[in-house]
Amino acid sequence: MRRQLLAVALAALCTAPLAPSARAEEARPGYHFAPARNWNNDPNGLVYYEGEYHLFYQYNPYGDRWGHMSWGHAVSRDLVTWQELPVAIPETDVQAFSGGVVVDWNNTSGFGKDGRPPLVALFTGHNTKTRIQSQYLAYSNDQGRTWTTHGKVLDIGSTEFRDPKIFWHEATKRWVMLTVIAAENRVLVWTSGDLKSWTMASSFGPTGARGKNWECPDIFELPIEGGKPGEKRWVLAISLGDSSVNGGSGMQYFVGDFDGQRFTLDPSWTGDPQWLDWGADYYAAVTYNDLPKSDPRKIAIGWANNWRYANLIPTYPNRGLMSLPRSLSLHKTSEGYRLYQAPVAEAEALRRDHSSAEGLKLGEASQPLPVKGGRAELVIDLDTGSSQQVEIAIKDAQGYQTLVGVTAPTGEVYVDRTRSGPSFHEGFPDRHIAPVDLKGRKVKLHLFVDESIIELYVNDGARTITDRFFRGGGELSWSVSARGGEATIETLNAWTLSDPRKK
Repeated sequence: MRRQLLAVALAALCTAPLAPSARAEEARPGYHFAPARNWNNDPNGLVYYEGEYHLFYQYNPYGDRWGHMSWGHAVSRDLVTWQELPVAIPETDVQAFSGGVVVDWNNTSGFGKDGRPPLVALFTGHNTKTRIQSQYLAYSNDQGRTWTTHGKVLDIGSTEFRDPKIFWHEATKRWVMLTVIAAENRVLVWTSGDLKSWTMASSFGPTGARGKNWECPDIFELPIEGGKPGEKRWVLAISLGDSSVNGGSGMQYFVGDFDGQRFTLDPSWTGDPQWLDWGADYYAAVTYNDLPKSDPRKIAIGWANNWRYANLIPTYPNRGLMSLPRSLSLHKTSEGYRLYQAPVAEAEALRRDHSSAEGLKLGEASQPLPVKGGRAELVIDLDTGSSQQVEIAIKDAQGYQTLVGVTAPTGEVYVDRTRSGPSFHEGFPDRHIAPVDLKGRKVKLHLFVDESIIELYVNDGARTITDRFFRGGGELSWSVSARGGEATIETLNAWTLSDPRKK
C-alpha cells in the first residue's frame, strides 16, 4: 500500500485529471481486472468463499489519483470474469489501507450468524490528522456484500505500522498476522485465538533488498518441485516501495521455515535479493486464503503499476490495473530454491482464433507474426542459433513500438519500452532485463498482451517480466527478427483473447 510521500500524492490530487482521450480508451485492457472508473492500487483480502473468488483492492471512489483510500470489491467464479461490486469498506474517520480477509470457519471471533462463518477483514486504519496507523477489524455475514466495522484491535502508536496479512496456522491452531514497520524494513509476526486480541511473536528483517519501506507482506507454504517426497518450505514475500530490481517499486521473496511464530531463513539461502518479477509493474501481490481442498494451488494477484509514475499513467476513465492471477510453485534448482509463476489455467478459456507455425527461420529481415490486435497470447519455443539477438516488435499505427527480446550471448530476456509511446514521465522509458538460463541457446517465451500491459513468462515461469506500455494510437501489429546471425522458432502458438467484460 502506498504511504510514502503522502504530501506529494495529496498534492497530485489537486491537479486536474487527464482529459478523456480516444487513445486512452482504445488501449484499455479487457481481460485484466480494473474498476470501471477511478484510481485503484494494491489487491487486498484475496479469499475464496462459497464458489466466489473475492478481490478487494485499494480504491479512491472520488477520483483517478491516489487518495480517500477505501476497499473496492469484485468477485469471480472463474478468475477471468469479474463482477465489480459496491465499495466494501469505505473511508471514515480513517482511511482504509491494505489488509487481509479470512473465513472464520470456527467462529473464533464470535461474529458468525445463524451457524454460518463470517468473513473477517483486518485492515490498516490511517488517521489523516495524526498519521497514526492501527489495525482495524470488520466482518461480513452476507458473502462480503456488506461489512460491519468492529473497530481498532491493535495500535502501537506508529505512523509506519500497516498491511496486515492474516491466515489460520493449522499446526498451532492459531491465527497469524503479518504486518510491517515499513520505514524500518521489518516484518512483525502476531498471533491470536479470536482475531481481536493479538500478541507479538517475532520480528524479521531488515535483510535482502532494502529501501524507503517494506510493504504488503505475505507468507505461504509450498511443496518443493524436484525435492524429496513431502518436502515443503515457506515463502515470505515483501514489496519494496523503491530500490527494486527495476529502480522503482517491486517485490522480493525469502525461503525458509515457519513454526507459527517465527520465520527463519533456510540455511542455504544467500543474502542476495530474489525478485518475484523483473519488470517495473508488479507490486503488492498477495495470495488467496481458503481455496477449496480440491484445489492445491497457491494463487496470487499483483498490482500492475509502479509508484514512480502511478499517478500519471495516461489511462482513462480509470487508473490502475491488476495482473493476471498466477499460480506459484517452488522449485529446487542448481541455484537454490526458486519461485516459478504461471498464468492460471482458467485463462485458456479466453483463447480464440488459434494460429500456429513450425520451423520459422529468422534473420535480419522483419517477418510478421500471426497475431492480431492488442489482446493476444503467444507461446514460442525459440532456438536462438547463431544470432546475437532475437526481437519481437509490437508496433502501433504511429510507429511507436514495444520490444520483447532475447540476447543469447549474455543469457538475457528483456522488455524494452523506451519507444513505446508519447512521454509522460521520465522514469517510464526503460529496458527491463531478466537473466535466463539459455541451455543449448534455447528458450521458451509465453507472452500475454492486453492493450497496454505485457506479462512475459520465461521458461515455464522461471522468470517473469510485467510491464505497462502506452502506445500512440491505432491497432497493434506484430513482427519478429534476428540480428547477428540466424535463429529458428521451433514452434509457435498464438491466440487472440476475448474480453470477458463483453460476454
